[in-house]
Amino acid sequence: MKGKTILLVEDNPDDVKLTLRALQKNNILNDVIVAEDGVEALDYLFGTGKYAGRGTDLLPQVVLLDLKMPRMDGLEVLHRIRADERTKLLPVVVLTTSSEDKDRIESYKLGANSYIRKPVDFNQFLYAVQQLGLYWLVLNEAP
Repeated sequence: MKGKTILLVEDNPDDVKLTLRALQKNNILNDVIVAEDGVEALDYLFGTGKYAGRGTDLLPQVVLLDLKMPRMDGLEVLHRIRADERTKLLPVVVLTTSSEDKDRIESYKLGANSYIRKPVDFNQFLYAVQQLGLYWLVLNEAP
């Protein structure tokens, strides 16, 4: 699975470590770009801010998007991804601790491809990441 990039948009350093560890334990060896908030994620995708000059023709294979973040939340990021011609078809998986129906419904309304609630148990999280990797990085055929 090497060569396909994952954009992980997550502000909690512990959740970043947990996700990276789960990817590694499942032999998902893709490069992972970590954006600490929604603004940084959009900067990466559109080659602005600290990513000014980055070639934007190579998009990540999948975006793993947290919802609750400072500066710009995940729902706004998702809205902006879907509103731009360059990224509107980019697979976005909401990966969040939120169990609120309104967050799940709004995520799908804005065009999320999937909504996964982060399990508290690490073994359950490992399994969720394994399934996520298998589907989005191996089985799914991107547009």
